[in-house]
Amino acid sequence: MSTELTEAADSIHSAAIHLLRHVREVDEQMGLTPARASALSVLVFGRPCSLTELAAAEQVSVPTMSRLVGALERDGLVRRVADVADGRAVRLHATPRARRILRRGRERRTAVLESLLGEASPREIAIVAQAAEIIERALR
Repeated sequence: MSTELTEAADSIHSAAIHLLRHVREVDEQMGLTPARASALSVLVFGRPCSLTELAAAEQVSVPTMSRLVGALERDGLVRRVADVADGRAVRLHATPRARRILRRGRERRTAVLESLLGEASPREIAIVAQAAEIIERALR
């Protein structure tokens, strides 16, 4: 790996950690633990999925995810729906309440990011947007 690539990767790593710590304060306003918010975001901003798929997406065991989903169900944030393609299977769906909570959380995080970038020039904002696109593309 080139030195430039290593330095860029290290810079992104550091910035991402600092950024996540900074927005964590507004995330607390959702009233969800980080694990619940993360799992719920897969369903809200992704798609309904099985318990096994959700556990894989969150990189936890199925029993761990089962407990987490049980708590989300009790809180009225997730519901289980029979899979139309396989009547034996169940898909997890975010409820409208969960969607509202997560969308408001996203709006608060976006507002924090806007305030952080408030002093940036239009050129710098374009660079940040381009960097985000590059990272998203690499993650696909």
